Amino acid sequence: MAESQEIELQGHIIDSGIMTQLFDRVMDMGGNFEILTFDVGKKKTDPSYARLKIVAQDKEKLRSILSELHRLGARLPPVQSVHYVPAASNRNAPREFYTTTNHPTQVRLADEWVTVENIEMDFLIVVDPAKKKARCTPLGKIKKGDLVVVGEEGVLVNYPERPRTSSTFEFMHGTVSSERPSETLIAQIAKEILEVHKTGGKIILVGGPAIIHTGADHAVAEMIRKGYINVLFAGNALATHDVECNLYGTSLGMDIKTGKPVMGGHRHHLYAISEIMRAGSLKNAVDQGILTGGIMYECVKHDIPFVLAGSIRDDGPLPDVIQDTMAAQDEMRKYIPGCKMVLMVATLLHSIAVGNCLPSSVKTVCVDINPASVTKLMDRGTTQAIGIVSDAGTFFPLLAEQIEKQSKGKK
Repeated sequence: MAESQEIELQGHIIDSGIMTQLFDRVMDMGGNFEILTFDVGKKKTDPSYARLKIVAQDKEKLRSILSELHRLGARLPPVQSVHYVPAASNRNAPREFYTTTNHPTQVRLADEWVTVENIEMDFLIVVDPAKKKARCTPLGKIKKGDLVVVGEEGVLVNYPERPRTSSTFEFMHGTVSSERPSETLIAQIAKEILEVHKTGGKIILVGGPAIIHTGADHAVAEMIRKGYINVLFAGNALATHDVECNLYGTSLGMDIKTGKPVMGGHRHHLYAISEIMRAGSLKNAVDQGILTGGIMYECVKHDIPFVLAGSIRDDGPLPDVIQDTMAAQDEMRKYIPGCKMVLMVATLLHSIAVGNCLPSSVKTVCVDINPASVTKLMDRGTTQAIGIVSDAGTFFPLLAEQIEKQSKGKK
C-alpha cells in the first residue's frame, strides 16, 4: 500500500528554482506528488505558498524522500516542537540525530522559531530550551548531557532565495567554463570585492603554492597590503615557497623570473624552513629583518591573521604550521564569522575543507587550472559561486589591476 505525507513550502520558491528541484528529487527517488494548493505571489517581492502531497511505495521510501525535501525548505504541517535527546557520554550522540545543511536553519522551541547559531554543514544541533538557544556542534565535540536534536520534526531549513537584484554571484548563476571572457568576469569580481571591502565584510583567501610558482605572489601581497584580503588560509607549502622566493628568488628550486632550475636550488625550500625555525616564527623572522617581503611578510606587517594547516606530506614544517588537523580546523572557524567572500585558488583539499565550514550565503570564487577541481569546489553547497578555469599567475595580476582601476575610478 502506498504511503503519503503532506508538506508545505513558502517563499520565493518559483524563481529560486526550489519547486523544480523538489519535483526532480521526488521523481528521481521513485515517488510521486500532487499539488493541493499553489498560491503564486503576484509581484516580484511577494512570496508564494505551496502545499503538496508526496506519495511513495512504502514508509521507508517516503521517509527518504521527505528527508531530501526537508533540505530544500519543505516542512510538515502542523509544525511540531523539535525533538531532542541527551547525549549519554562525550562523543556519543543519540541515534537518528539530525545533521545540518549549510543553509540558515531554525528549530521550534516552546512555540518559537529559534535560529541555529554558527550554521555549518554535517554538524549536529544542540539546544538549550531554558535559554531558547540552539547551536551547531561537530560530532566529535558532543558532551555528556548535551540535548541533541533527533529527527527532522521541528527543524526548518531556509533554503536561499534568488536575490532580488542582479549580481555577479546571482543565485544558481555559477557554472564552470574555460570559454568565459575572463577579463570581464574578473572585473566583476573586483567590483564585488570593493563592495565587500566598503561595507566592512571580511574576504578570505584559501591559497595554494601555485600562487608562488606562477609569480602571482606580488599581486596577492599587494591585495593584502591594501586591505582586500583580510584572512589567509593555507598550508605549509604556500608559506614555505613564499619564504623561499623572498630569500632565494626561487620556488621549488626554480628561478621565479626565468622558470629555469638553479644549481643547488632543490635545497632552498629546506633552507627557507630552517631560517624560520632558527628565528622561531614567521613574525620573528619579519621583526629580525630576515623576511623582507612576500605574502607572509605582508600578513605579519599588517596584522592579517593566517592559519597554516599541516598535512602528512609537509617538510619541516614551519613553526607556525598547526600540525593537529582538528586544531587547525577549529582555528579556521574562528575567522569564518563576518566572512562575506572567499577566494579559493589553486588548492583543492584546503578549499574543500574551508567550503565545508562556510554558510551557503558566502560568495565564493573558485579558481584552478584543472576544470575538475573547479567543479568539485562549486559543489560544496554554496548558492553564490563562480568557477574560473585559470592559473593563479593569470588570475591575481588581472584581479589586482582591476581593483586598482576601479578603486581610483570611484574617487
